[in-house]
Amino acid sequence: MVCTMHVSFRDQLDESAAVVQSFTAQADAVDAICRLVADAVLSGSTLFTCGNGGSATDAIHLAEEMMGRYRATRRPLPAVCLNTDVGTITCIANDFGFEQVFARQIEALARPGDLLVIFSTSGGSPNILAALHAARASGVTCIALLGKGGGAARELADHVLVVPSASSARIQEVHTLILHAICEEIEGRFVV
Repeated sequence: MVCTMHVSFRDQLDESAAVVQSFTAQADAVDAICRLVADAVLSGSTLFTCGNGGSATDAIHLAEEMMGRYRATRRPLPAVCLNTDVGTITCIANDFGFEQVFARQIEALARPGDLLVIFSTSGGSPNILAALHAARASGVTCIALLGKGGGAARELADHVLVVPSASSARIQEVHTLILHAICEEIEGRFVV
């Protein structure tokens, strides 16, 4: 059976604006995380990112902005998205299970002082939780961009931002604003 319920674009815009407006209470926390990421990557630490589904594309987006550029041409910054190497992901998933696809990469690559930014609308995916555990064990600072109350990931990260929405679309829209704010902070420190 096909559902024929129509949701207008105007309704979606209104819902999105309401979620963004409700998130302004966390603006100081976003600024602090932006400074933390900028301080780390500009001093040579590596930024690791990961997520599943739509959140995987957010993780890719942040990592590519570090190595490429956001707006300004500047030196490339060390960033690795853990959900982009199909060979590595399928090898680990086949041999150790899908819940280990990010954790094993963290164990192999991350060093104390590095950062892990996870994107998750639920905060409950086993591979995300395993990545946070592995990062903490490796001395990596964990930042969680979450939604839907934060899930179990909320308790495992050092810095947490929870978008106050149950809609994955609205959560991911705010996550994009946050990753762009991180880019703005970093590029604002370069003289062009």
